[in-house]
Amino acid sequence: MRFMELSIKTEGLTKKFGKLLVVNHVNLEVPKGHIYGFLGPNGSGKSTMIRMLCGVLEPSDGVGTVLGFDVKKEPESIKQRIGYMSQKFSLYEELTVKENLDFYSGIYGLKGKNSKERQKELIELSGLVGRENQRASSLSGGWKQRLALSCALLHKPELLILDEPTAGVDPVSRRIFWDIITQLSKEGVTILVTTHYMDEAELCDEIGFIFFGHILIKGKPSELIEKYNVRNLNDLFIRLVEEQESNPLKGGGLEYV
Repeated sequence: MRFMELSIKTEGLTKKFGKLLVVNHVNLEVPKGHIYGFLGPNGSGKSTMIRMLCGVLEPSDGVGTVLGFDVKKEPESIKQRIGYMSQKFSLYEELTVKENLDFYSGIYGLKGKNSKERQKELIELSGLVGRENQRASSLSGGWKQRLALSCALLHKPELLILDEPTAGVDPVSRRIFWDIITQLSKEGVTILVTTHYMDEAELCDEIGFIFFGHILIKGKPSELIEKYNVRNLNDLFIRLVEEQESNPLKGGGLEYV
């Protein structure tokens, strides 16, 4: 078997808040350059898992590395090398597209020619050409997300973490957004993305379903659809949730990891 460099690797990663077990001994491997879809209903543990991988939240137990750095011991090194984008638009509404890019260039330490060239690349990549002087507040949801993605990519992160980046975005903008994600993956950027859209999940190289803080099943989308004899990932997602909610201990007879 060919060796694959891993951007993310965890073994038994766990997070408790008091007596509440939120992430339950998760084992995760994401190869470099892959798009990994992290799926699960609200409250399943996805965001907590992401916060641990970003170096923002310290795990209660288990081990994990992101880009070769320990999530417990080297969180600052992780933060410097990843890009993060959330569902909620977190840039400055009163600033223009260019002013937002300038601001985040400063945060990432980009100056002069390097900043100008990188901004030009990202404006072209995201299709923001001609909108540089438009205020962020006047952009549609889809355009705002493209701007947010551009800001997250300014420092050329090796790993991009996207937490429901297309929620509430129209279908055309979602498709364009995913075209950009796919292109980044081809260029060697690793993508970890959470989504509730199963058509997006089918575009991932691999997916993992998490519920009650535990990854139930994982694998390539096409292989999971065939293995569990369902029409699509949407049917599998609904089946998993219904079976877990009715019998979380047995899981309705499905074979889980």
